[in-house]
Amino acid sequence: MTLNVDKTDRKLIAATQKGLPLDPDPWGVIAERTGIPRGEVMARLRAMSERGVIRRVGIVPNHYKLGWVANGMSVWDIPDELTDELGQKVGNLSFVTHCYRRPRRQPDWPYNLFAMVHGRSHSEVEGKVARIAMVLKPHVRAFEVLYSTRILKKTGLRITPQTERIPHGSKV
Repeated sequence: MTLNVDKTDRKLIAATQKGLPLDPDPWGVIAERTGIPRGEVMARLRAMSERGVIRRVGIVPNHYKLGWVANGMSVWDIPDELTDELGQKVGNLSFVTHCYRRPRRQPDWPYNLFAMVHGRSHSEVEGKVARIAMVLKPHVRAFEVLYSTRILKKTGLRITPQTERIPHGSKV
């Protein structure tokens, strides 16, 4: 499914698709760069979100550039019937950036709860994983920490100003 957008919408998408300016008022900077009044910038982005043209405007940090060079996905084997309850507790930890359930792939992959942790060193990540283990105790049957070995390019939708139609539900 595709949705029509007008020239002004396309101009806003093009102005925000590589990220928002690091400024206390990023919407004001976008308004200045595009010549679209700040209130209209906000209203149009909100309307495009409500129509499903864009799903969200979010931060995509480069953890390595921020000094968080140890990025560990902790994977846990806990009872399936406790995954929602315990996953909620783990996800509420301030240092867990992602927490979700995934299906097991027996016999090789027994893990059903995943929690992402970032740190400046492996030992920092391991300390945070130990705190997760305390939350999950005594239900942990097994766990591992899988460390990132490279950075994957993270980008959302890219359009050019002349694009007439864009896919429904795209990320800016």
